[in-house]
Amino acid sequence: MRIGMIAPPWTPIPPPLYGGIELVVDQLARGLQDAGHDVLLFTTGDSTCPVPRQWVLPEAEGTRIGLAVPEIRHVIHAYEAVRHCDVVHDHTVMGPFHSEHYPDLPVATTIHGPFNEELSDLYRVNAERVPIVAISHAQRRAAPEIPIARVIHHGVDASHFPVGDGSGDREGEYVLFLGRMAEDKGVHRAVEVARKAGIRILLAAKMREPWELSYFAEKVEPLLGNDALYLGEVSHERKLELLAGASALLFPIRWNEPFGMVMIEAMACGTPVLAFPEGAAPEVVDHGRTGFLCDDEVAMVEAIGHLDELQRIDCRLAVEGYFSTDRMVSEHITFFESLIRS
Repeated sequence: MRIGMIAPPWTPIPPPLYGGIELVVDQLARGLQDAGHDVLLFTTGDSTCPVPRQWVLPEAEGTRIGLAVPEIRHVIHAYEAVRHCDVVHDHTVMGPFHSEHYPDLPVATTIHGPFNEELSDLYRVNAERVPIVAISHAQRRAAPEIPIARVIHHGVDASHFPVGDGSGDREGEYVLFLGRMAEDKGVHRAVEVARKAGIRILLAAKMREPWELSYFAEKVEPLLGNDALYLGEVSHERKLELLAGASALLFPIRWNEPFGMVMIEAMACGTPVLAFPEGAAPEVVDHGRTGFLCDDEVAMVEAIGHLDELQRIDCRLAVEGYFSTDRMVSEHITFFESLIRS
């Protein structure tokens, strides 16, 4: 197949730092090409994903995330570039609505974020023409009024993730928070849990937006100390090092997270996940095998005391067995073939 992939214009593919959507697009593009398909990725000029690429924006528009003009310009040029493909996989918000100008072109879109009321209205009226891929059953359940063509969980290439022993660093053992500096991610809860459990915590988090800076100043920074360190936003290589050395990843979210790539990244490194049972966490964490689902902070503190009951190899095997790039790619190929036939 000739597969056109349209990435959002906000971050290069793959991302140099934080960027879950971009990591997925990168893994999927590589995997589809490795499976023998011709992939054309429309992205930004600073992307390095090793597949044929085109762009109109020379650099990712990270400082203008969400603005209409750069995304519209990106999308218009993207559809001109991929119009001769057999199928198009669009990861932007606006792209699927522009695709009506190409009525004979099979287009599907993956929704990476939560369905809010405004987006739900848009996707509902467009779903018959542009089939929607959800990234978890939790995401699908959050908007039952929207027709979902497929649910395809994300995957990672475990061979690129080192399996660690969780022995920590030079300062000793630690648990890890990795993600965005946001209240719904529960960064402050992670610090409080670790402190009550008597274990050091390292925080590696993206913090660029005003609301992220405000949350950090008000609720996280006052909690920092020798046993709770903020490392900033880390590179991919540093992320792998931190994950492999952690006793556990803490994921105390209080929102309907559509997936949570960091959970399977941690598991690929052999690191168990302690998560609140929100969003897709129950679909990812096998309670008592690859981590623990904890109803509240008290339960998470208790779970830290039971980490020695888990086998790190089971975390790795769960990723290799289900949350793999190969599985993700295979399910997309089957889906794309069905679109072309229909």
